[in-house]
Amino acid sequence: MENAVMESRDAARTDFIYCYGALTEVLKCGAAHLDTEHKVLVLIIPGNPGVVGFYRTFIQSLYTIFGCQYPVWAVSHAGHCMPPASMDMVEDDSSTAELDTFGLNGQIEHKLAFLRKHVPKKTSLILVGHSIGCYIILEIMRRDPNLKILKGVMLFPTIERMALTPQGKAITPVLCHLRYVAYLSIFLISLLPERVKSSLVKLVLGRVGSLDPAVVRATVGLLSGDSAANAVYMGGQEMRKVLERDNMTIKKNLEKLIFYYGATDHWCPVQYYHEIKKDFPTGDFRLCENGFRHAFVLDAGKEYPGNARLS
Repeated sequence: MENAVMESRDAARTDFIYCYGALTEVLKCGAAHLDTEHKVLVLIIPGNPGVVGFYRTFIQSLYTIFGCQYPVWAVSHAGHCMPPASMDMVEDDSSTAELDTFGLNGQIEHKLAFLRKHVPKKTSLILVGHSIGCYIILEIMRRDPNLKILKGVMLFPTIERMALTPQGKAITPVLCHLRYVAYLSIFLISLLPERVKSSLVKLVLGRVGSLDPAVVRATVGLLSGDSAANAVYMGGQEMRKVLERDNMTIKKNLEKLIFYYGATDHWCPVQYYHEIKKDFPTGDFRLCENGFRHAFVLDAGKEYPGNARLS
């Protein structure tokens, strides 16, 4: 009975909102709404695809690690979630197109809009980024230096030269030159029955020995509409725009930042770890000793990478 109560208390809840004109999914452990009594919020900014369902186990683990003292939320990327029956993907097609909400810059502005609207100014932030989420955190710090950010935790950070990485070289042609072929494939897959999509996902991810069931459900949802196409569109912009590392922002916020690199990560090679560590010798840069993959949420969401102290 005690275990059941604990699981219920730690369980993540989902809210769907419109933010920056687009559908947004917010996964929450702890307080569902913030007021002045909430001194700290732990906010996860995902990689791409920015589907918060991938991080369900991870945020529940973080919430427990913090002794259930602080709310832990994860905010999806704009348009990277399957709309509930009562909502559309966007509020206004014309404004979404004008703002380029689903592009990389739009996703950064989307996170800033979320913070301004849903987090009280006096609430301090622990931002946990994964992959391109780390680039977004640096941009948040650069664009709004008045935010009360205690820590920025950068997990497997894709913050520079993405197209030149081993994975970038392999996928850039698809994202940048064959994007419409990818869209057609996504559309055809979206027409399949849910059980068939679920079987396909399990087949593709079959090599992952301890696959988190939450990831399967989230992936099926991703393939059920426009979400995957929006992720592909954002990915193409990442390859074109994530070029040089933002050393100025890193230098200004170095004491707040923790970087955690993978030992065999094809999106941010070990070379990048050694280079940034050399450029910022007093910074907190860590190299994974646990064998976690770049997409650690597939099978290691219960284990917090790096066991970093966040406060």
